[in-house]
Formats: sequence, structure tokens, C-alpha cells
Amino acid sequence: MDGQELQKIADGFTAELPGTDHEHRSDPNWDLYKVRGKVYMLMTDMPGRPVVILKADPDDAAALREQYTGITPGYHMNKTHWITVDGADTIDEKLVK
Repeated sequence: MDGQELQKIADGFTAELPGTDHEHRSDPNWDLYKVRGKVYMLMTDMPGRPVVILKADPDDAAALREQYTGITPGYHMNKTHWITVDGADTIDEKLVK
């Protein structure tokens, strides 16, 4: 899956979640997804590739980083509580959702 498809799937799935607010910031180019004012997902373009950044339980985040090469510590975020997902071959739609 490429990064644009990853972002499209993540954006479509969050639209179905109750209470989600979406905010776009153009400088820099970030999409923020919040529930009750708390951010749980961000989307942006890192140099050369679109990514999704997700809040995660620290134990789950560590396990996901170990299992999938397309999941790394959160870009510009707390590395314990956030993960960055890119469109690597190991990432599929079920995992994104």
C-alpha cells in the first residue's frame, strides 16, 4: 500500500467514528483528528512520503514497531505514546483500521 492510500483509508475510517473532529492546518500541512479536544491521529507528508501518526498504548506501540517495518516511533511526537505508519508493504487495510 502506498502512503496516499494509507491516508485515504485512515481518513475514511475516522469519518465513521462518533465524536471525531477533523482540523486541517496548512502551515505546516497537517490534518488533526480529535475526540473531545484530544488528538489521536495526525496525517502529514514527511520528506518524500505521506504518513499517519497515531496515539497508542506504550506496550502496543512497542509490539507494533517490532512486528512491522512500516511502523516507527512517532514523528515529532512522544516516542513512547505515538507511532508513525507509512505505506510499507507490511501494512494492510485491516491493520490501518
